[in-house]
Amino acid sequence: MQNQSRSPLYLQIQDYFKNEIVTKRLSPNEKIPTEREIMEMFNVSRITVANALTELAKEGWIYRVPGKGSFVSEDVHQLTNVTVQNQDLTHTSTELVMEGQTKRKMIGLIMPGINDFFAIRLINGINKILQESEYYLVILLSQNSKEKEREAIRELMSMHAEGLLIFPVDAEIYNDDILELKVRHFPFVLIDRYLPGVETNYVNSDNVLGAKLAVSHLWDLGHRNIAICSDSALPTVSVELRIKGYMDALKEKGAMIDPSLILSDFRVDYDKFEQDHPLYQLMEKRSATAFITLNAKLGLYISSLSKRLGLKVPEDISILTYDDPSSGYDDFGVYTHISQSEYMMGQEAAKILLQLLTNEQNHTINPGYQKVNLTPKLIIKETTGVLTKP
Repeated sequence: MQNQSRSPLYLQIQDYFKNEIVTKRLSPNEKIPTEREIMEMFNVSRITVANALTELAKEGWIYRVPGKGSFVSEDVHQLTNVTVQNQDLTHTSTELVMEGQTKRKMIGLIMPGINDFFAIRLINGINKILQESEYYLVILLSQNSKEKEREAIRELMSMHAEGLLIFPVDAEIYNDDILELKVRHFPFVLIDRYLPGVETNYVNSDNVLGAKLAVSHLWDLGHRNIAICSDSALPTVSVELRIKGYMDALKEKGAMIDPSLILSDFRVDYDKFEQDHPLYQLMEKRSATAFITLNAKLGLYISSLSKRLGLKVPEDISILTYDDPSSGYDDFGVYTHISQSEYMMGQEAAKILLQLLTNEQNHTINPGYQKVNLTPKLIIKETTGVLTKP
């Protein structure tokens, strides 16, 4: 399906299904096309489709039945009535925002990238808090580059951002500009990781506990040769703490630590399979029966690599990822994973920053640094199973 509209693709998809429902071409409780079918209809990515369906579900147009798909809501007639009644108000509301936007203040968010659903859920959490405030969000991407992160900080400062939310890049040392923000007492909150030895406001997930949950689950399934993998060549506190949790869990079970099963100093070209790559060789030799990947994309790569090597998941190997590689709403949610509650992470970071800004406006002294360490959760799906072949 080709659409020449200049509106964002996910909005085009939403409008299409809303129109199908309003015109009664889709009836209450009728199943809508699958994600794959919608991807083909609109020639768009999975993330675009997932965003559109998630918003339709939030607005009440559709509902999700796990394992079966998405269906038109029973009470959708109420929504269609409200939509028709409010059509005249939509333009007016937009004009009011445009006239008053100079009264709103900007908050900057710096992210390494928006390449997966972790980032999308995190941003949605931030927006949930900010949409009811006097602030709007501007996002700049650092592309996981220390230099671009520095440029982003400086650009947002030149744009008169009131405060910053920063997801730091992978780097051996901190960005001097972040440290300068601290010295200047500029309001900012770090997300997903903190800077060891530097007191700041931050929100992250308990990385040690997350790794322990992962190891314990695989151990209980009979796995003893458990690999842990990260494709971040530079050390970060998140990676280091997850590996610590992995090693602590094995020690608690009286197991020996096999250094060859800890892969944290390599890069992956996701567009190819290199036979001389340490990950490829580890899987080809079947040195490990289970893999913990420290990001979701790497879990998908290992799954594809296993198919290339003729290995079945979870019969031959089990895969457990950090974060869910699916939207949590689509038909692809099959991966056992450690959930870091990234939606809540975004909410908590935004709440802390708003409190800092409120205190600053009221000339109130901030009561010390706020450090939120969220409890991770193990979500068991289809990619982990009992070890049948020692």
